[in-house]
Amino acid sequence: MITAVTLQAQVLQPGAFKHYVDHFNTMEQETIVQAIPNSESWNWMQKNIPLFNCPDKNFEELYYYRWWTLRKHIKKTPNGFAFTEFLIQRSYADKYNLISSALGHHIYESRWLHDQQYLNEDLLTWYRGNEGKPLKKLRFYSGWNSDAIYNRYLVNGDTAFVRNLLPDLLADYQAWEAEKRYPGGLFWQYDVRDAMEETISGGRKEKNPRPSVNGYLYGNAKAISAIASLAGNTALQQLYQAKADTLKMLVQQDLWNNKAQFFEVRKQPVDTLANVMEEIGFIPWYFNMPDEQYSNAWSRLMNPAHFNAPAGITTADRSHPAFRTHGCCKCEWDGAVWPFATSQTLTAMANLLNNYKQHFVSRNDYFLQLEKYMRSQHKDGKPYIGEYMDEKTGKWLTADERGRYYNHSTFNDLVITGLVGLRPRADDRIEVNPLLPAGTWDWFALDQVLYHGKIITIIWDRTGKKYHKGKGLSVWADGKLVQRSKKLRGIIGTL
Repeated sequence: MITAVTLQAQVLQPGAFKHYVDHFNTMEQETIVQAIPNSESWNWMQKNIPLFNCPDKNFEELYYYRWWTLRKHIKKTPNGFAFTEFLIQRSYADKYNLISSALGHHIYESRWLHDQQYLNEDLLTWYRGNEGKPLKKLRFYSGWNSDAIYNRYLVNGDTAFVRNLLPDLLADYQAWEAEKRYPGGLFWQYDVRDAMEETISGGRKEKNPRPSVNGYLYGNAKAISAIASLAGNTALQQLYQAKADTLKMLVQQDLWNNKAQFFEVRKQPVDTLANVMEEIGFIPWYFNMPDEQYSNAWSRLMNPAHFNAPAGITTADRSHPAFRTHGCCKCEWDGAVWPFATSQTLTAMANLLNNYKQHFVSRNDYFLQLEKYMRSQHKDGKPYIGEYMDEKTGKWLTADERGRYYNHSTFNDLVITGLVGLRPRADDRIEVNPLLPAGTWDWFALDQVLYHGKIITIIWDRTGKKYHKGKGLSVWADGKLVQRSKKLRGIIGTL
């Protein structure tokens, strides 16, 4: 494994971004300190994060802010490092104040950290931190953890780690089948255990098949199948591919509302669709699940009548009579904007733009929503990440004490894999497909990315005068040119 000593940016100087962290450190009285205090934050970031440079300093600042806040959630436990969701203690948390609802987000975001110890120990804590068994509340919430673990492998290439975890992931999936699968094959969940309480479609005690939990279990089955292949277990690989295929068929058959052209919750025990479009209807694309004919669901995303609000993407259809009717400020998922869901939808949207032929959304739409998401993460003129917000005004709807630094979403993974377009894959090819619309920025650079054991640099320089590495889009590995294009378009090279 490449060590911190050998890491070196190719075109960006780390010191050029230190002023952001100096500013962040002045924005608060540091009342809660975990493994890495503010005073050590810049030293830690220099060693651990990819560097990003672009003309929009708001984008740039928030990129470093989200790494600065992620670092706050690294906690040293008796089992090793782990990632918290809240800094303050929560009564419903597991040991060490750990909560499983956003574990998938934690993995996707922190897979880009250079030091593998943080995430390795976090995962081993979750799956073996209870005297060799999983923490008791690992399945307290729905999760796409196996999918995230495999997608982390696509970045670091650590076959031994995922093969070692395979028995744990199998046991977890089998437990989901035993606990939350209906005889017909779909999985059910209470909306509150989807981390999405007070929805229009469900309730805290309703055992409904939902696009979210079924998308997660599809992604987990696909991941287990892929990891089984890495382990040379063909029978297991085929079994879990078959489980995924069956779940895909059931989701498309039973959760698709043909009239609304959208994936919806199926109400139990009446066994009818909920007849409300909710943002979870986009989750199947997070895992590249649906066939292409279902892509017209995305025609709703940019429509102000449905999901496109001034402050972001709403969690429910704005035209539905029950939109924002459950009261306020106690974690309602009946329409307000949640970063948890926004980051899921933008990941799904990037998959749609990369892997499907469709005309319902464009790179311009992706950038508009990512930019809106970026601008929403502010409060009183300063960078801020909280729980959820009013869809019109962008006002955060929970108090600072609880929601501040809420580790419940991704942002930097969206910049890396969506905006800049580094698409992780298992082979020795490197694929870059920026979703930045042509003509938006004249330049950007993502540098010091640890990928497949090499330091990757991705440069867009329209004139060649910003970074002096030639005109256009270029990809470099350990300082050597891998591939180049004069235009801002997808390219693939060999590492």
